[in-house]
Amino acid sequence: MIDLLTSPEAWAALLTLTALEIVLGIDNVIFLSVITSRIPQPQATRARQIGLALALIFRILLLSVLVWLIGLTQPVFTIGGVGFSWRDIILIAGGLFLIAKATHEIHAEVEAREEEEEGSQGGGANKFFWVILQIIVIDLVFSLDSIITAIGMAQDLEIMIAAVIIAMVIMYVSSGPVARFVANHPTTKMLALAFLVLIGVALVADGFKFHIPRGYIYFAIVFALAVEAFNVMASRNRRKRNA
Repeated sequence: MIDLLTSPEAWAALLTLTALEIVLGIDNVIFLSVITSRIPQPQATRARQIGLALALIFRILLLSVLVWLIGLTQPVFTIGGVGFSWRDIILIAGGLFLIAKATHEIHAEVEAREEEEEGSQGGGANKFFWVILQIIVIDLVFSLDSIITAIGMAQDLEIMIAAVIIAMVIMYVSSGPVARFVANHPTTKMLALAFLVLIGVALVADGFKFHIPRGYIYFAIVFALAVEAFNVMASRNRRKRNA
């Protein structure tokens, strides 16, 4: 452990891996912001805290069973000459879940059926636990992708765990402002839902051995967010002039 603290290579690996974990965590923050926007603010805050805590626990547990995780990349069955591992199956299932969930939310937003859904899903406690359940499912998917990246980037378990903890702290700090911004700007929420569809497609493609470079996806997200930021500023300026 002392050797790691005095090793420049270890610090370089920690900084690089932390940055990658933060980038990979953007998906999780977007999902948390969207999924918690349908419950009251106090419950939404608790749900984000529980969701990020679960994400941290999942990542550390997966790192602790490193040998077993590496085995997830071994094919368990083959279709048409293409082998599918447990990792591929989880990515495909998680991607389909994201696509279905985002599509359902988009439909609800367009049809303006939020009040109807609130009545059909029961009380606040049921909705809260349903949100937590969805967060657990998607945390498992994002954790798997994140930890496999960590395994490829570093060899020391201590560095991986430290990078994951630092990234999760930064995600926790940023999740509140992101969630409030999404809740206060309906067009941004629709954009976030579109991002989830895009991320879901990328996960399914990865599961079928067709890798979409994440740089393309993150560039599209950043570009769209920049356009939306200008749109929000323009709307704010118009309201000020009309006031």
